[in-house]
Amino acid sequence: MFRAALAITTLNRWTFEAAKWLVYVIAGLMLFEVISRYSLQNPTSWGPELATLLFGPFFLLGGPYLLHLGGHVAVDVLSSNARGRLRVVLAVMAALLALLFGLILLRFSLPLAWQAFEYGETSYSAWNPIIWPAKMVLPLAALLLVFQSLAEVVFAIKGRSA
Repeated sequence: MFRAALAITTLNRWTFEAAKWLVYVIAGLMLFEVISRYSLQNPTSWGPELATLLFGPFFLLGGPYLLHLGGHVAVDVLSSNARGRLRVVLAVMAALLALLFGLILLRFSLPLAWQAFEYGETSYSAWNPIIWPAKMVLPLAALLLVFQSLAEVVFAIKGRSA
């Protein structure tokens, strides 16, 4: 079980490491758009929309690894002072709440993403790109969150972390 938890955490770390570079792509797109709009008087129809479509994967794919790092907002007044078994119980409860959130998110996002894929949904803008790849990131991130939540339960019970 511990090896599986380590593998899940490693996968989420790699995903996080890959997704964090999207911020530079987004910044570059916005810089290009500003230069194109104000210096060349020739704004693009696709720049702001592509930046918006990339922003979702940027923050969604970092969430599961951020859960492992303890980087999400938390009220840890009780858990920071807890010791022994109480600390383990609180860590497991927190991981189970994250698991429940991930399962709910997966349950409701997967049908919408699949429907966008089946219909070839577009944004209906002037550029009109297909948007199912961006919509598929949400159920993928939710699945990674579910797996990381299970890994956090294992880490809490074993008393170790990756």
